[in-house]
Amino acid sequence: MPRDTYLLFRYHFRLTLRQKVALIFGVIQPLLFLVLFGPIFATIGTWETLVPGLIVQLGLMSTGMAGFGVVFEKRSGVLERMRVTPASRLALLLGRVLNNAVTLILQTVLLVAVGYAFGLRAPAAGVLAGLVLVIVLGLSLAALSYAIALTLSDQLFAPVMSTVVVPLVLLSGAFLPMSMAPGWLDALSHISPFRYVLEALRDLFAGHYATGTVGVGVAVTVVFALVSVTIGTRVFNRENA
Repeated sequence: MPRDTYLLFRYHFRLTLRQKVALIFGVIQPLLFLVLFGPIFATIGTWETLVPGLIVQLGLMSTGMAGFGVVFEKRSGVLERMRVTPASRLALLLGRVLNNAVTLILQTVLLVAVGYAFGLRAPAAGVLAGLVLVIVLGLSLAALSYAIALTLSDQLFAPVMSTVVVPLVLLSGAFLPMSMAPGWLDALSHISPFRYVLEALRDLFAGHYATGTVGVGVAVTVVFALVSVTIGTRVFNRENA
């Protein structure tokens, strides 16, 4: 299974690298927010608050929509042809998920680099620790996205995910901390696991490591990853049985 996973990851990653324009366009929206909204936000907040929010937005928009790949493969028959190969069924999922996670990391590094150019002063240790959280988040979202894509019809995936992702971005506090929101909205945002991930990222980017916020964020990220990968594995195995 590890060998199958690596081979499939390499195959999908090569396809991703061939589509460099798509890779860049995936990070365009957060970069535009950084360039156009960042200088305004800097008057009321800090870059260490804004950049982690844009990273979470990037994760939700990028790996959250990863299931589009399976939708197209189902339509073209590629998934069916892979299913009849000796490759491990779990590897068929993990190879794709790892590719999405690596792609997210490349995009995140680009976003952070531009953030430093604009005034971000996060410590290297905090950024590296944050990247670990981003990797786990990317794996989780991609696995869940594939599960949803295989469960819904081809026509429903796009509208359902678009409807779900945007409120999740806003409720996470990606643009403004939810402590600045009305009480009812702040309370509602606690339902979303991405709020806790984002708050942990902001603490890490501020150089605060051994805090309760970071501990809760890490715990929520790990639990979310276990649940998402379990769901993704079961759905993928069922669809490929």
